[in-house]
Amino acid sequence: PKWKGRICTRPFTNDYNVALTAAYLAHHGEEATKTWLEGVKANLAKKPEGNDRGQVKSIWAGECDISLGNTYYMGQMVADPEQKEWADSVRITFPVFEGGGTHMNISGVAMTSAAPNKDAALKLMEFLASDEAQQIYAETNHEFPVKAGVARSELVQSWGEFTPDALGLTDVAKLRPAALKLIEEVNFDG
Repeated sequence: PKWKGRICTRPFTNDYNVALTAAYLAHHGEEATKTWLEGVKANLAKKPEGNDRGQVKSIWAGECDISLGNTYYMGQMVADPEQKEWADSVRITFPVFEGGGTHMNISGVAMTSAAPNKDAALKLMEFLASDEAQQIYAETNHEFPVKAGVARSELVQSWGEFTPDALGLTDVAKLRPAALKLIEEVNFDG
């Protein structure tokens, strides 16, 4: 196979990869998702370990050629003198679900019903959704703004355009237990 021994990844039991697997499950069903997981596992260069930055370092070190990861780590690595060389050794590609878009994880905020100061919590939530706060996230953390009209950072813009997956977060959340079960069933991280 083309990718035999060339893929590295953080553990698939990590929240990011469980969400990706849940989205795959929503688009392709249980059997295809299990087959996909088995295929990715069969092509791993090494046992899943570390974090997204570690995967970029593994590519830089020649241990593998491709990995799945969250793009905002790239902005952090570019700014770190030790890790910039790792970041410069890779390029970003946005994989697309057949008939869909690119899976995205989000940074979110929620208020519990037990919040002691609901008014202040609501004001914070409203601020975080504002143009100002979204621009701060975009520029300092290199995350994709969730609010239309807020510009992406120059680094993020340099990666090109893509179409986000239209699958709703509630759909992904509902399938997380089934996704984790499949990940464990194929012993992905073992």
